[in-house]
Amino acid sequence: MGMNGSGCMRLATIGRTLGAGALATLLAAGAAADGALDVDADDFGCISEMTPVRGFYVGNLLGDLDATLAVARSEDGGTYPPGSVVQLVPTEAMVKHPEGYNAATRDWEFFELDPSPEGSAIRVRGFADVVNRFGGNCFACHVKAEPKWDMICETGHGCDPIPLTADMTRVLQKADPRCDTSKALTPEDIELLKALGAAG
Repeated sequence: MGMNGSGCMRLATIGRTLGAGALATLLAAGAAADGALDVDADDFGCISEMTPVRGFYVGNLLGDLDATLAVARSEDGGTYPPGSVVQLVPTEAMVKHPEGYNAATRDWEFFELDPSPEGSAIRVRGFADVVNRFGGNCFACHVKAEPKWDMICETGHGCDPIPLTADMTRVLQKADPRCDTSKALTPEDIELLKALGAAG
């Protein structure tokens, strides 16, 4: 099972209780035989339960949220630690594997997701073959980011602009079907979602 911010806090408490050696053994159980993280659909939950940073969300599957946030919030960039999860919208995610996993992607794996009230399904995962709902290839866009940004695209990072406004992104995040439905959509939100449906 994946971890958002609250999951990371629980893991930190377990680590203090068990000690560093036992925690390392526990975390190793989440790694595949080839050193890659063992990532599955259960690792992707409600986007707004992750930690927001300038309009996108981050988490860390290995419990190292502080290190992920340090890079995400840095004005100078940096290399994200293994376990980092970055999401802009509920249907897409990036997960950072341990060093050496894939040099071309700087150890990032891209995911195209189908979120639903029951959870997430992984439609496509990998490297050069993952295409988003707008027909854009994830790797082809992210590889344009300046090296200091570790393949994370934001305005000014060197990537091509995406066909979403900040309002569209906010509405897609708010409409995540995996989240508590208490965040009611406004009529304006619904109109934006209709426009996105017609564009998609």
